[in-house]
Amino acid sequence: MTNGNSENQDTSSFSSALKREVLYLIFVLMAIVVIIKIAFYKEGISIVIRTAFGIFWLFILPGVSILYYWHEKMAFIERLIIGIVLSSALIGISSYYLGLLGLHIKYHAVVIPLALLICGGFIIFFKLKNNQISG
Repeated sequence: MTNGNSENQDTSSFSSALKREVLYLIFVLMAIVVIIKIAFYKEGISIVIRTAFGIFWLFILPGVSILYYWHEKMAFIERLIIGIVLSSALIGISSYYLGLLGLHIKYHAVVIPLALLICGGFIIFFKLKNNQISG
């Protein structure tokens, strides 16, 4: 009976942590929109939102999802900064090699971040699975 209770507690703590992370990411996206709107004040809001979402999709979301494995040891801001650098490096290197393999560059902005997000999802899934097995 205690095992089932600990699984429910692990799942609820995971879901509350995930909700908090999503809220932080929404705040980061809003901050990017504000910063870009200040920097490019003559541009329309639709262009600013599209640019902010592109930066968010390419660099922030994949990096934070890959580094979610260390969410207990690192604060969100640390994972955000390291994730941006990691995502930039992985996207740059993989874009170069996918271009050499013949994948057209117009697909890179969709395929590479999506692949990194899927890798981050697997990391989160296996971490949660290992916590349930060991807990």
